[in-house]
Amino acid sequence: MTTVLLLIASNVFMTFAWYGHLKFTQVDLWKVVVISWLIAFFEYCLQVPANRLGYGLFTAFQLKIIQEVITLLIFTLFSITYLREPPAWNHIVAFALILGAVYFAFLPGAKPT
Repeated sequence: MTTVLLLIASNVFMTFAWYGHLKFTQVDLWKVVVISWLIAFFEYCLQVPANRLGYGLFTAFQLKIIQEVITLLIFTLFSITYLREPPAWNHIVAFALILGAVYFAFLPGAKPT
């Protein structure tokens, strides 16, 4: 559970680093790049320990898939609440297909190292 919580927290930081500046298009690009890098530093401080702690409980492939699903969930919430952009039907279908990939990634046979 620690791994998942760290991944959630890291993705909140990374979503703001990558997309938070979209509401501030009047700010010079070089400034938003620097601010984004500063925010991303905290993402790395959480992401790296999450992967370190999770590896062995999960395979590297499973860690990456967990991270991607968390990223999509966080981004969806961010997009709806911060950017005021609700997902379209095709985005929801795409997300459902990704959840199908998660199902297959965690089927028996995928053993941690």
